[in-house]
Amino acid sequence: MTDRTAPLVLLVTGASSGIGRATAEAAARAGHKVVLAARGAEKLEAVAAEIGGGTLAVPTDVADPASVEALFARIGETHGRLDAVFNNAGVSLPTTLVGDVSWEDWRRVVSINLDGAFLIAAAAFRMMRAQSPQGGRIVNNGSISAHAPRYGSVAYTASKHAITGLTRSLALDGRAFSIACGQIDIGNAASAMTAQMTGGVPQADGEIRAEPVMDVTHVAAAVLSMIELPLASNVLFQTIMATNMPFVGRG
Repeated sequence: MTDRTAPLVLLVTGASSGIGRATAEAAARAGHKVVLAARGAEKLEAVAAEIGGGTLAVPTDVADPASVEALFARIGETHGRLDAVFNNAGVSLPTTLVGDVSWEDWRRVVSINLDGAFLIAAAAFRMMRAQSPQGGRIVNNGSISAHAPRYGSVAYTASKHAITGLTRSLALDGRAFSIACGQIDIGNAASAMTAQMTGGVPQADGEIRAEPVMDVTHVAAAVLSMIELPLASNVLFQTIMATNMPFVGRG
């Protein structure tokens, strides 16, 4: 079993901005070897250059099996193993009622948020199972929407509910191979995706109200606290949220 106090090889998807970038930066500061994955090559390379420390940037479309296969080949060639994954890549739609969501928009959200999360997790599982010492950890980004929907968010909410099933299955299937899996459910971390929160977003009663947000570095610290645990222990689910956001009592 890998010594979790030693530098870990960590893959972060959706790493070019927001929660992914903050987590990659925190991991690099902690001395870990970070692999960044996101679609935009130029932006990804710029983030890797800013982080420094031998950070590896691999432009990747998580919804494309061939692209994911190439990502894991690079990880194997560069590091020879993978100790942890933050399965974070995701997209959302503007507020849209169920009957008005196009098939194309539905498929775009589900292909990245769910298909992509599966492809990354499955490839990580295979690598962690085959490597020596065997094992590793996968942390999925579930979101508060894995518990309760926002108004007009069917594609995002459905994809995030499905992540909970993926997490549970990974945690169960991984037991025999020292592969731990957990999920972090995040509410209102300040990022480009949540920028509209402070200006007002639709509530369950139809009103538009501003919502508080929290510093994204707090989320990064929470992710690292999960990743750095010994593999004999696992945080199956963790919720981190802006203290005053309307989640408890939502609806």
